Amino acid sequence: SERGGSDEFGFGTIAMISTGCFMARICHTNNCPVGVASQREELRRRFPGTPSDLVNFFLHVAEEVRAELAEMGYKSLDDIVGKAHLMKQSSTALAKTSKLDLEYLTTPELSDEMTSTERRTQPTHQNGPMGPVLDDEILTPEVVSCIENSDSMDISTPIVNVHRSVGARIAGQIAKQYGDAGFGGNLNITFEGSAGQSFGAFNIGGMNLTLVGEANDYVGKGMCGGEIVIKPPPGTQYDTSRSTICGNTCLYGATGGRLLVNGRAGERFAVRNSFAEAVVEGTGDHCCEYMTGGTIVVLGPVGRNVGAGMTGGLTYILDEGETVLSKVNSEIVKCKRVTSPVGEKQLKDLITDHAEKTGSTKATEILANWDFYLKKFWQVVPPCEAGSPEVVSPQELANLETLLTFST
Repeated sequence: SERGGSDEFGFGTIAMISTGCFMARICHTNNCPVGVASQREELRRRFPGTPSDLVNFFLHVAEEVRAELAEMGYKSLDDIVGKAHLMKQSSTALAKTSKLDLEYLTTPELSDEMTSTERRTQPTHQNGPMGPVLDDEILTPEVVSCIENSDSMDISTPIVNVHRSVGARIAGQIAKQYGDAGFGGNLNITFEGSAGQSFGAFNIGGMNLTLVGEANDYVGKGMCGGEIVIKPPPGTQYDTSRSTICGNTCLYGATGGRLLVNGRAGERFAVRNSFAEAVVEGTGDHCCEYMTGGTIVVLGPVGRNVGAGMTGGLTYILDEGETVLSKVNSEIVKCKRVTSPVGEKQLKDLITDHAEKTGSTKATEILANWDFYLKKFWQVVPPCEAGSPEVVSPQELANLETLLTFST
């Protein structure tokens, strides 16, 4: 990896093996036979490893690396970082890689004035030597005045993927003066381009972010209010409901606010979400994992393990392919159709808002044929929500009360 330009590398399982692990692959059961991954004292006593075992392993690794470097005529790993001409594509015949051409990675020699060590020792949280932070450019005296006076303001700016955690510093400026929910103004910011990681992190009430383009992982991480809208550029020709527009782990630990995504998201959408609302048009694996509150609407396919560890909140999933039940982790949650008028209104209101603010053709189609599509939605319900008005219709509640009366 160093030859290809990598600035760092890591050791995982091999380091554990050097101290005694023999990969029984039962770490999660608390029954590790050599006591590496166990809290059971009788098994921990079997652990054979010592610190010197690990030290010896890395000494031998270092010795082997030095020998290979010397053979190539180099003194250190810094000297070979970016030397792409030292690499060549493997000739191993595999069907899945037979059409893969890596010549563009192995031919040019990367030019960089900085060594690997110099890049690694740059000050943290810097995007390069100058450390551009888009929030600083947005926080002009006019914007600061808008925040201080609880006024409203519209802003537009381009964004690229080196701009990370965009909005977090602005949210901090608002929270410093008003706390979580005291800002009475509206800061409407429209971005065009490809956002870096953690777009809209810690978003706060009164901040309305619209991204025309795409985003990376952690959109809306820790947001407590406001609104984030992600939609493709005008005139997009492809089917946006089938295309991924934001990355993994969106809404991680969010405690409020609303996220509307005209497209699909990656894995672990709304993981640990607590009270944020969202509409998205498809997700990867582990959707709503460890969720404790809020409402999530998915207008497309989901991956496996939906609702694992989900103890609060509600999720609505459109099941056009009749695959959702096999994707839900039923250890805690249950699935039912939307039968409550309150739940139906909650679902329809969110989809309506999604259609109006993102221009989603999928949402528009659903609303135009509401009675048809409503029957295709599943409601994912944890135990604490089982008796809520969004889940139980008045008739179901009356039947339940009657049943309880007879049972007593």
